[in-house]
Amino acid sequence: MRLSIFGAGLKDIIMSFKQSRLPVFLAYSDIRQRYRRSSLGPFWITISMGVTIACIGIIFGNIFKSPMREFLPFLSAGLILWSFISSVLTEATTVFPSAEGIIRQLPIPLFTHIYRMIMRNIYILGHNILVLPVVYLCVGKTISFECLLFIPGFVILLVNLAWMSLVISILCARFRDLTQIVASLLQIFFYITPIIWMPSLLPARASLMILEPNPFFHLLSIVRNPLLSQPTTITSWVISCLIGVLGTVASIIFFNIYRRRIAYWI
Repeated sequence: MRLSIFGAGLKDIIMSFKQSRLPVFLAYSDIRQRYRRSSLGPFWITISMGVTIACIGIIFGNIFKSPMREFLPFLSAGLILWSFISSVLTEATTVFPSAEGIIRQLPIPLFTHIYRMIMRNIYILGHNILVLPVVYLCVGKTISFECLLFIPGFVILLVNLAWMSLVISILCARFRDLTQIVASLLQIFFYITPIIWMPSLLPARASLMILEPNPFFHLLSIVRNPLLSQPTTITSWVISCLIGVLGTVASIIFFNIYRRRIAYWI
């Protein structure tokens, strides 16, 4: 495959990473601006997530008759990670229209806006993840060195979210109605992905039909399972990596083709 098919799209992404200080600073400024004049600031995010986990944990734990020592950490990790995934993909639908003024006036790489949006949600994830140690203490759960696999899993998740956000942001810049479609699809995936219910509740046949074809199940597994000190299947690692590589290549080619039109679409 010749490098020319990536062209300006690849150069744009490379320049965005070379100028990483700009999107990182802008993302931090977004968080500070959102919680300006607030006493607790971004920690309201942590409190909100903690209350959500407590309410859903008590209700669904009793509905599914799941042991709270297993279900609550599972639910906490799942909700925190899904909140991050859904926020990134939802905000990707408006990332270019929201930056219309900057795109039209400043010659900065377009991928910088996606980089900024992802970093903003990483800051929020950093506040939400503080709930997890509290949950572990409440249920008496311990962690092992296996939790370090969270790091490569999270990197793979970021790669996948980056290419998905790039494709979604381009499509939604051209077709604004796709914003609602993406939100609806994420809602469907929330219910068919084991977040508020455990995979063990599904029969074997249903598991093959619902979980194995679900990319978000595999992406969640490679990050959540290490946090819970649970083994992750080779299948989930392979599928997540494969989706990441193929998706990244396809998205860069797609970006290269339509990059020049984005300024006119917004």
